Amino acid sequence: MCGIVGGVTNRDITPLLLDGLKRLEYRGYDSSGLIVLSKKNSFNRARSVGKVKNLEENLRTRKNKIKGNIGIAHTRWATHGEPIEKNAHPHISNNTISVVHNGIIENYLELKDSQIKQGYKFTSDTDTEVIAHAIDFAMQSSDSFLESVQKAITTFDGAYGLGIISPNYPNTIIATRKGSPLVIGIAKNGNYIASDQLALLPTTNKFIFLEEGDIAELNLDKVTIYDKDGIEVNRPIKTSK
Repeated sequence: MCGIVGGVTNRDITPLLLDGLKRLEYRGYDSSGLIVLSKKNSFNRARSVGKVKNLEENLRTRKNKIKGNIGIAHTRWATHGEPIEKNAHPHISNNTISVVHNGIIENYLELKDSQIKQGYKFTSDTDTEVIAHAIDFAMQSSDSFLESVQKAITTFDGAYGLGIISPNYPNTIIATRKGSPLVIGIAKNGNYIASDQLALLPTTNKFIFLEEGDIAELNLDKVTIYDKDGIEVNRPIKTSK
């Protein structure tokens, strides 16, 4: 099983991402990684094979520290591609999109063939990389981050829980789910996503559980949710004791 954690906050997000990954270790995994938007709005990524402690050591020994207010992270259990660093999440397309993904894209080979013809270069053996490229491609003809994701997900067959960030929209996380659970955490210092509320309990006890087909747009002080038809909806906030 894979795990997702992410957030947009008014403090450094990296410690929260690491803590969230540790809380998701019970799910089983073979690699982990995180990506944060720097103050210069560029991607800063670290990935490691094995336990989260290996990722933590990777971060500790880096010359260029990974710090920022928005980021996503993931623990991966290999389905497509070996458990090696290049297959660990998060994945990037054209330095404009980064994605973490739970689930399986069943038509990824068909999408990959099409994307290669579009000029995309693949750096992993995963099905997840086609998600990043599909959103990047959609962004070229879309008016917003949200619209790009809405267009891209119509091409996917299978299951997904997604967390997506872009330096073109440095204050926003897009999250969406189909067949894979995803929860939003609401806090005074920001808004967060996770595949399990356990990952966010040190930060908040207020949660929104996304329904099938929902797409959420998270900013520092606002969460907007749309249903599978693109209509804005209100989902209840539940308090965990």
